[in-house]
Amino acid sequence: MTTARKLFGTDGVRGEAGTFLTAELATALGRATTASLEAQRPQVLIVRDTRESGPMLESALAAGIAAAGGDALLGGVLPTPAAAILVRRLGLDLAAVVSASHNPFHDNGIKFFDGRGVKLADEAEARIEALIEEAPAAEQAGHVRELNGGLDDYLRELEAAFPFDLSGRKVVLDCAHGATFRAAPAIFERLGAEVETIGVEPDGRNINAGCGSTHIEALAERVAASEAEIGFAFDGDGDRVLAVDGSGRVHDGDELIALAARGMAGRGELNGGVVVTVMSNFGFHQAMEEAGIEVAVTQVGDRYVIDEMNRRGWPLGGEQSGHIIASDFVSTGDGIAAALMTMRELGGARLEDAVPMEKLPQVLINVKVAEREAIAGATAVWEAVEREGEGLEGRGRVLLRPSGTEPLVRVMVEAPTADEAEGTAQRLADLVRAELA
Repeated sequence: MTTARKLFGTDGVRGEAGTFLTAELATALGRATTASLEAQRPQVLIVRDTRESGPMLESALAAGIAAAGGDALLGGVLPTPAAAILVRRLGLDLAAVVSASHNPFHDNGIKFFDGRGVKLADEAEARIEALIEEAPAAEQAGHVRELNGGLDDYLRELEAAFPFDLSGRKVVLDCAHGATFRAAPAIFERLGAEVETIGVEPDGRNINAGCGSTHIEALAERVAASEAEIGFAFDGDGDRVLAVDGSGRVHDGDELIALAARGMAGRGELNGGVVVTVMSNFGFHQAMEEAGIEVAVTQVGDRYVIDEMNRRGWPLGGEQSGHIIASDFVSTGDGIAAALMTMRELGGARLEDAVPMEKLPQVLINVKVAEREAIAGATAVWEAVEREGEGLEGRGRVLLRPSGTEPLVRVMVEAPTADEAEGTAQRLADLVRAELA
């Protein structure tokens, strides 16, 4: 049973910077989270993405950490998975990431990793919320200082995990003007690839704007028009990735996970099966069944995928959206690592020639609503979902769920044809809009 939380969603505390996510709230979160730790003088790493509100929230968070008697180490702009790696590598007590991932620049967020590099459990986040109003005062304030060398440490970890030569391979990287804008080109170049880049000029407001994994058409056009054999698009904080093959066709997280799962199983490295969410395409399940690979399914959110991976002792999991977790490297989604893993599995082949699965046509419609939680009581909507699902039984499926981070209800339909999927999804989306908008 999920512990009730008011501030934390599926990926930390997230909202519009300056209105919902204020400096005061960031300070309170830093203070409460530090007070919840058992260490006498907690050591807390802070990294952020490139949003203009990042430095303000970073400073406020650090102030709260110091006020609670902890030391805040400022790592600057780094991908989210770098925080999960560095907190473990440096023996720290906690890592905090200031980022709203794939959201527009005016949003921001704060999420935490424990000393093992794992996102905090629901229960830990609930304890933090309880301490926000009553965190005890520290006898002595902590310090705030810069942490140098974090990027180089992260690149060394990537290089050690993926020790292969990409000489002669041309790739295009879309860094979304976000946290990967230095790290992604650097590691591909270190491994010998010829690199062309998009989205590597952050100005604080252009993060995810018309680029990155949420606007992958920019990368698809660039790859199709270039001599590159493959392209990778990251999101703003670098914990997810999508790929584009040499012809400009997009490959989502399901396809990249299927590719990795088949390769790892063939080498005897899978040690069981693979974990995905309810959003994964029906074709993924068919492909894994054909390959003799067991699949476990969780609710949406990479934290739930990771929990299930840990419970089963399986090293691979992820989401259709591009969160891909190879737990032998890091226990969270890492877009750069997933891109390198894709290159490893391809060997000398091209992505368009690899067919790890056949996708069933899928339509996803995001419906903006006043209150995403209100969907639970929308009887007419759920009755319609049941009717439509019965009509597709054995041929496809219907999934409707509220977003964990935005005021949206997501309507997803898979069917044998694109027209049937589109029609079913549109009918449900129209009903959600009429009932809840």
